[in-house]
Amino acid sequence: AGGHLTAFRRMDGAFLGSIDVAIKKANSSILFQMNSEAIFDFCKPGAQAPGLERSNGGLMPFGGGIPLFDDGGTMIGAIGVSGGAVVQDVEVAEAGRDALDAVLRAA
Repeated sequence: AGGHLTAFRRMDGAFLGSIDVAIKKANSSILFQMNSEAIFDFCKPGAQAPGLERSNGGLMPFGGGIPLFDDGGTMIGAIGVSGGAVVQDVEVAEAGRDALDAVLRAA
């Protein structure tokens, strides 16, 4: 929940630049307790906090970062995915979240 990396996996052949993007998507989700793409609504030109993406060491305000919560609603971490199209990154992150939810429900 503090945004410290506990696990990382890079698919063979994935762009090296996507490593930092994936980590920052997860961290952005943790810092603001929302999906990373929702942060764009605050930092886009004309919004209430334009330039917000330059804070906190650099945010990634586009899809692929999803905060993770336990059954009690406490944030326990986040998933960040990068390397595909944004819609693919979101799908993979959601699949990871859904897998964790299934494990938590079974416990």
